[in-house]
Amino acid sequence: MEIPVYNISGQVVKNVTVSDALFGVPMNDAVVHQAMVAQAANARQGTSSTKTRSEVAGSTRKIIRQKGTGEARAGSRNSGLRRGGGVIFGPKPRDYSKSLPKKMRQLAIRCLLSDKVFNGGLKVVESLEMEAPRTKEMAAVLATLEMGHSAIIATAGVDSQVVLSARNLPHIKTTPVNQLNVVDLLKYDKLLLTEQALEVVQKLWGAEAA
Repeated sequence: MEIPVYNISGQVVKNVTVSDALFGVPMNDAVVHQAMVAQAANARQGTSSTKTRSEVAGSTRKIIRQKGTGEARAGSRNSGLRRGGGVIFGPKPRDYSKSLPKKMRQLAIRCLLSDKVFNGGLKVVESLEMEAPRTKEMAAVLATLEMGHSAIIATAGVDSQVVLSARNLPHIKTTPVNQLNVVDLLKYDKLLLTEQALEVVQKLWGAEAA
């Protein structure tokens, strides 16, 4: 498979050959869903905590006697039924993390990269080098490359000029390509890779990484 490489003026400067094992993978909804759920679960802190009736400060004395008052039976003021009492079945700190086999994680990424190619959502740019960080120039480049209003800009490493130029653009995310993940690929419509980033993608998730 060949993918065109553009310059920042939107002109095709060459074509690069990429592996069908990376960019020609049929969508596997089940694997992508599992990878998304695992990533979301692993992002949870799991620190939510509430007090039960045994942990709430206060007397455990019975409020009124059991019989003879005409009132409903009542126990401690710490009951979860009363204001200021404990929480019934409330959250406690727990580990929400989910493990996923490495090959499934890689397959999920390949499926989403292939889907971007199939739907015209992936473009490769020769370079995003600028003389100085300028949001206006970055917005013009993205418009020229038809990246729309929801895109990830992935570079080979941390590129401070790209980050500074794009950070004020709404719904545009910049990231080193090795930090691409399932949730971001699902969230953003388009993906813009630099040519160097494409090489990293092929090393990380290509046939040799399987």
